Amino acid sequence: MALYLDSAIASEAEIVKHWGWVKGITTNPTLLAKANTPPETTLKTLVSLTSGPVYYQLLSADKNSMIAEGIKAFSIIGSQTILKIPATPLGFEVVATVSPEITCSVTGIYSPTQAAVAKEAGAKIAIAYVNRATRFLGDGIALVRDMASILKGSGVEILAASIKSPEEAAASLQAGADHLTLPLAMLQAMATHEFSNQTVIDFAAGGIGLKI
Repeated sequence: MALYLDSAIASEAEIVKHWGWVKGITTNPTLLAKANTPPETTLKTLVSLTSGPVYYQLLSADKNSMIAEGIKAFSIIGSQTILKIPATPLGFEVVATVSPEITCSVTGIYSPTQAAVAKEAGAKIAIAYVNRATRFLGDGIALVRDMASILKGSGVEILAASIKSPEEAAASLQAGADHLTLPLAMLQAMATHEFSNQTVIDFAAGGIGLKI
């Protein structure tokens, strides 16, 4: 399992770098726009702040342009590149073309059959927007569970995105997600519990440890 930062803000990537347990960074066109620097500059900065994958989502609208955009992203990100390619007929065609050379994920999956097509096209990661799927379909956790059933044993991993609470994060993992991508505040929330903090206070008040 890996936890990723869902952000293109360099200061946030710097924070999670020091934590040591966030394994990579996912971006999308909306997040890149919030960075207020050219995408090329932003991606180079993010690569310098993680040793793990950096996900880049294709924005072009035709096959040749999508392929060219993917190659350009790879030239910037290098071996850390994972392309995010939309779960559309055109997107699957691009995955089948590009995946032998560049690691691909399929993003915005809303049905188990799309996950099956992603596998056949050569994607290594299938991305489900859990909370968004709940709003659109009624149960995003069920979507993850159905995807996990179809992809079991295939080597294709599920990345759960659009997570709005620690409980939703836990439910996604229990349903079969291999990885989660979360904004900074959600990563902080996952690592925090009021009772854990109180336990620290209780031990500090009545305990003894090594002198340093």
